[in-house]
Amino acid sequence: MSRSRYFIGVDVGTGSARAGIFDEEGDCLGTAKHDIDIYRDAHHMVEQSSENIWQAVSYAVRTAISRAGVSPDDIVGIGFDATCSLVVLGEGGRSLPVGPSETPARDIIVWMDHRAVEQAERINKQGHDVLRYVGGRISPEMQTPKLLWLKENRPEIFAQTWQFFDLADFLTWRATGSLARSTCTVACKWTYIAHEQRWDPSYFRQIGLAELADENFARIGLEIVEPGTPVGQGLTAKSAEDFGLLPGTPVSAGMIDAHAGGIGTVGIGGTPESNLAYVFGTSSCTLTSTEEPKFVPGVWGPYYSAMVPGLWLNEGGQSAAGAAIDHLISLHPAFPEAHEKARSAGVALPVMLANMASATSASPSQVVTLARGLHVVPEFLGNRAPFADPAARAVIAGLGMERDLDSLVALYVAGLCGIGYGLRQIIEAQTKAGAGIDQIIISGGAGQHDLIRQLLADASGKPVIAPQTAEPVLLGAALLGATAAQVFTDLKQGMQKLSKPGKTCVPASGTLQQLHDRRYDAFCTLQASIRSLRDF
Repeated sequence: MSRSRYFIGVDVGTGSARAGIFDEEGDCLGTAKHDIDIYRDAHHMVEQSSENIWQAVSYAVRTAISRAGVSPDDIVGIGFDATCSLVVLGEGGRSLPVGPSETPARDIIVWMDHRAVEQAERINKQGHDVLRYVGGRISPEMQTPKLLWLKENRPEIFAQTWQFFDLADFLTWRATGSLARSTCTVACKWTYIAHEQRWDPSYFRQIGLAELADENFARIGLEIVEPGTPVGQGLTAKSAEDFGLLPGTPVSAGMIDAHAGGIGTVGIGGTPESNLAYVFGTSSCTLTSTEEPKFVPGVWGPYYSAMVPGLWLNEGGQSAAGAAIDHLISLHPAFPEAHEKARSAGVALPVMLANMASATSASPSQVVTLARGLHVVPEFLGNRAPFADPAARAVIAGLGMERDLDSLVALYVAGLCGIGYGLRQIIEAQTKAGAGIDQIIISGGAGQHDLIRQLLADASGKPVIAPQTAEPVLLGAALLGATAAQVFTDLKQGMQKLSKPGKTCVPASGTLQQLHDRRYDAFCTLQASIRSLRDF
């Protein structure tokens, strides 16, 4: 009798590290999480600690194994995903301080950190050809503007740095000792030209990072491999001890967290090319796969083999999604009352508001009528796509003097619709460029409520399908580990076997569809208006 085989997926988000244990049917047997520290300073600086994250990952892995009740001997592979944050390490892997705190442990510039806005603008004005593959404009959330900021503002740290890692690549290095990078991380966030398998030295020289080109890119990645590729010789003795696993356990090249959600979902109910993976978390991310490269203004990519090997990827999204909703409702006078009520009930406040909204309407689609006359463009942190505008800001139109919970619910619904209209805007821009999709596959912690999924379907005009698993991001990471362990011939085969559909939300028709069309027009009008007004 053959032994059971299990895979571990590790997901490092902005606020926590999570681990999940999966069997060969894609069923999740146990999960665990551990919060990670985050430091926010003036001037849009957000930092973390790589050691703190590694300790959180180690706890999550050990605890998930214990909860799943499986033997470490039967764990055959592990995969990592993480936020696209920048890890800065000196010789021997020692931590270096990346900001004015001068705290060495704070060695990560978090993805949402916007300290490099000026550097990003400078790079964009130079207009190098590689920018074609990031939607025409580099984002301050990407790594080369942050590297330039370090060089200009922390030159001694830049000079001392042994390796600059994307967080997912740091995790695989810490686990295996291998310096291999993933095509997912370096193509999407570092300007690596994956379809030509090269860095472009002229870009780095033009923007002021000639040192990296002169060093033949030794500090940012000499070995680049596709997701699902085993790296190094598997877990080192030390990392195996940290995790409670066997040394040599295969480890896959990692992925950005949103892309792992894509891997865990994009094969559901159709082909990767017909599905848009929508990861709805702190921010949102849209992931669209095509056989040929499609250039969409403001939408990142096209990236080759960044998610599904052999396919091109376009990546859009919203800089703030779940975070935008949280911030929006915190502005309402009834927020303290609602927060206490949710705390007493033991539920998250957005969940309570979604339940309240659902209880007042005959159907989930009817909930939109609660937001009558109230419109939100929730771009509190800028617009990621299709405008690629980090200076974009939110609009709230139609507020009255109401202070009760009902008006808070209405504001919440208007905010959700605003998220949905932003999604529709991305889909329309991609369709115009030849990258149309048939349906949306949703994942992420902020999109788990049925009402949210229905409103997103209604607002976008596309069916929204939830995966069968409650942990699609962890499943995507586990699929990487299974592929590295050669359980599947390739990542596509693993996706087809383990990714399964759950509930489908069909978009509203008739009068409600017309209502959303009108509200979408209002969304676009308000968005354009605030853009024209922000300079005075």
